[in-house]
Amino acid sequence: MLICQVTDLHVCPPGHLAYGAIDTNAMTERALAAIAALDPAPQAVLITGDLVEGGLDAEYALLLSLIRRYLAVPVYVIPGNHDAREPLRRVLGSLPGLGDGHGFVQYVVEDLPVRLIMLDTLTPGHNYGELCAERLDFLERSLAAAPDRPTMIAMHHPPFRSGIGFMDRDALRDANAFAEVLGRHRQVERIICGHVHRAVTACVAKVPALIAPSACHHMALALAPGAPGAFVLDPPAFAVHRWSEADGIVSHIAYVGPCPGPFPFTG
Repeated sequence: MLICQVTDLHVCPPGHLAYGAIDTNAMTERALAAIAALDPAPQAVLITGDLVEGGLDAEYALLLSLIRRYLAVPVYVIPGNHDAREPLRRVLGSLPGLGDGHGFVQYVVEDLPVRLIMLDTLTPGHNYGELCAERLDFLERSLAAAPDRPTMIAMHHPPFRSGIGFMDRDALRDANAFAEVLGRHRQVERIICGHVHRAVTACVAKVPALIAPSACHHMALALAPGAPGAFVLDPPAFAVHRWSEADGIVSHIAYVGPCPGPFPFTG
């Protein structure tokens, strides 16, 4: 089974550029087309936050039109710090998990070989993420409900620091509490995140965690203390998570073309 993860799309109103410089709408369209062309096809696509740039109805409507144009499989979304819950739910309510909800945009996907827990880390008006007592209780109860099923947790803000200082200032503020919950449940095989716009891996409570790269722009690899924030136009990409009973979850990074190849190996 394949699950695709695309993140940090920052879809803008038609005709607008993110930061006045990046055509995130065209880049999102290319990423969704690349996912649609995968062989074998994924069984689901996850969008792990910052679906749009400004939380506007028009932005979500454009994203929905692209999803409907390119993706024939279920699409599961959670908000990031650029999103707004009510417009997200109002416009994207036809997507699974969103239609009958209220409050936090979080839910559990039960009908795949890997159980998905979709977490909401949005803190309105702020770039940092939070998991309040209510959201941590949702996570605890969701994990306790199926202790023997392989599980993946999806969230926008990563529960670890990347070392990129200007992004770590807006990290998840409840990372220790999150790790304590994970420590009581051993069925979680992968944590997947966005927010940092780079491919980064770590372990949280002995669980592998992956920040997927953005399908649009990337944050500069600024690991020096005090380095200023900046974006770069590295190749856009998304993650492909392969699960099998024999191997568990194996995660790949797939780049959005056009790229030369594939070329056969010859003597």
